[in-house]
Amino acid sequence: MTEQIGTITLDLMHYSGQDPCCDGKMEDELLEIVKTRKPSEYQAVIEEKKSWPVLYQLSHFRENIVDWIPMEKSAKVLEVGSDCGAITGSLSRKAGEVTCIDPSRKRSQINAYRHQDCGNVTIHVGNFKDIEPELPADYDYIFLVGVFAYGVDYMGTERPFEEFLSIILKHLSKDGRIVIAIENKYGLKYFAGCKEDHLGTYFSGIENYAAGGGVRTFSRPGLEQIFASCGMKDYHFYYPYPDYKFMTTVYSDERLPKKGELSNNLRNFDRDRLLLFDERNAFDGILEDGLFSIFSNSYEVILGADVDVAYAKYSNDRAPEFQIRTEFVRRVGSFVVRKAPLTAQAVSHVVRMAGAYAGLCGRYQDSGISINQCQLTDVNGAPAAEFEFLTGKLLSELLDERLLAKDMDGFLKLFREYLQKTGYHGDFPVSDYDLAFDNIMVRDDIWTIIDYEWTVEKPVDLKETAFRAVQCYLSQDPGRNQLDMGMILKELGITEMEAQEYREKEKAFQDYVTGKAKAMSDLRALIGYSVITLDLLQKLYQVNKSVQIYEDRGEGFSESRSYFVRDAYVGTQEVELNLSVDGGVKKLRIDPTMEPCAVRIEELSFNGKEVAPRDKRVVATNGRDLKKDAVTVFASQDPNICVDLEGFQQQERNVLRVKMEVARLPMEVAARLAESVKKIF
Repeated sequence: MTEQIGTITLDLMHYSGQDPCCDGKMEDELLEIVKTRKPSEYQAVIEEKKSWPVLYQLSHFRENIVDWIPMEKSAKVLEVGSDCGAITGSLSRKAGEVTCIDPSRKRSQINAYRHQDCGNVTIHVGNFKDIEPELPADYDYIFLVGVFAYGVDYMGTERPFEEFLSIILKHLSKDGRIVIAIENKYGLKYFAGCKEDHLGTYFSGIENYAAGGGVRTFSRPGLEQIFASCGMKDYHFYYPYPDYKFMTTVYSDERLPKKGELSNNLRNFDRDRLLLFDERNAFDGILEDGLFSIFSNSYEVILGADVDVAYAKYSNDRAPEFQIRTEFVRRVGSFVVRKAPLTAQAVSHVVRMAGAYAGLCGRYQDSGISINQCQLTDVNGAPAAEFEFLTGKLLSELLDERLLAKDMDGFLKLFREYLQKTGYHGDFPVSDYDLAFDNIMVRDDIWTIIDYEWTVEKPVDLKETAFRAVQCYLSQDPGRNQLDMGMILKELGITEMEAQEYREKEKAFQDYVTGKAKAMSDLRALIGYSVITLDLLQKLYQVNKSVQIYEDRGEGFSESRSYFVRDAYVGTQEVELNLSVDGGVKKLRIDPTMEPCAVRIEELSFNGKEVAPRDKRVVATNGRDLKKDAVTVFASQDPNICVDLEGFQQQERNVLRVKMEVARLPMEVAARLAESVKKIF
């Protein structure tokens, strides 16, 4: 039995008729999107929907995890756990034949509709154990992206991960490769306060899954033990950052991150997270101590012969005509740096780099600054720009050394040399607009512009490019904020008005480059999950131990005439208040908490005179009274108890004493209890 969607065949021979782990409403929404919208419109849909599942399933960033892996156009590929097809399209474009396996018919339909023009894709719908025996043994690549953690579900045996891998190995060609992408149970983000991806609980992997559950992620040594038990000796670890789901950069042991590079850490989109420490600073220390392979958030492992790419960085948060991949390609004893287009529209952008090289060489001839050589090459039928891999120190690193040593004279000397060298032939009709300090390599007094992607065929004022370089430098590392910007403006001869003009030009440039698409950080804010810091937790803790008091002197209650009684809670639920009230207060409002709750007032007195808690002439609430136990239920996040003092004989100073028991409730429980009571007070 089969189903045809466009040019894609769904093989339903082993489909049971039931979709496991099905979220029907969300999958229906995704199916409608892929039926009615083009892939080029997905980014707009993501921004419109503001939904984690839509972002996760449709974001083109998901393809990065496989896009960088070199592959022959004739390659035969197996994708296990293809889900809604986040990486299927990339595999289809790279390979000759792609076979997908997934247990869900609805998700396979989503995959098929979004890739219905990919005639080299077949999707097998059903249980892996049922389909696997019929698979051939000649796949060049087998991809387990986000799948290996579910080995228990796939196998259900005593050693599921070893047996899962052993079975997969049987279907590999002689020189084939298996690619596994999986979370690291000891990834730094989990220590910093991200929940475990699959279970949604804090520290589950770090605590070695003590609470149980079938899903498992692994450390690097843990994965290596599994590989060894399966007889695999040839494997190679790569480190996707921030993680494998929305990877922007992949590192290797040959090209590890540098200090300051790992700054995009608030990238979990599916739930609230804690922020227990600054991950950027922690990563810098981890890099200094050579521990990155232990604390990388994710792993991507290639089992089999290594590939020739040691590093890849994606710039696909841009408009389609500027989306490229920058990679370090292994050569004997060194690398070459390659920039490849990710879209057909970006081909001309890459080709222009060769012309930029010639133009900049003309401008800077005899200047004391050189240009990194560029030549065009062909990669799988598409042009790419290749550059020499240079060693030395980036100008930004040299400036950092001066800042760290508080050597401002040395900093200014370097900055002035930058101005002198980059400003050479300022009226020449070719300019590199992006003369950032990270784009200049210094070695033995030789300065080389290593990246000149944003070269324009016109003169650009040196003050503008230099100011932009300083702004970029400051934005990359908060530790650089000690730099006196006033000193820089004076050095450049720029007024604050001119500086503001340059900032506006920079915003316009960024809008031009990105096509005004929202950055991933903006999408996180749109989806609406919170980042909870230790300071905020401390404040919430203090608020939870506090009771807020409002005083009405004839003008009603307001926040400006309120105060908190700290440590009002003498136990988990017991509140004791001895409030000093002057004679001008007509009413007093007590907010016992900021959550739905049930309250029982045990004692209420004014200047030693007892007051009945349910005397409606004196006490009013926005809750509902239960008939039994003198309990009031508040189905509100703003519960309040109002005491009318106008009927009491008041003195200049008075004391209102209150003892009560406060039990916080889930909103649903509080609402049901309140609904069961007819009268509201």
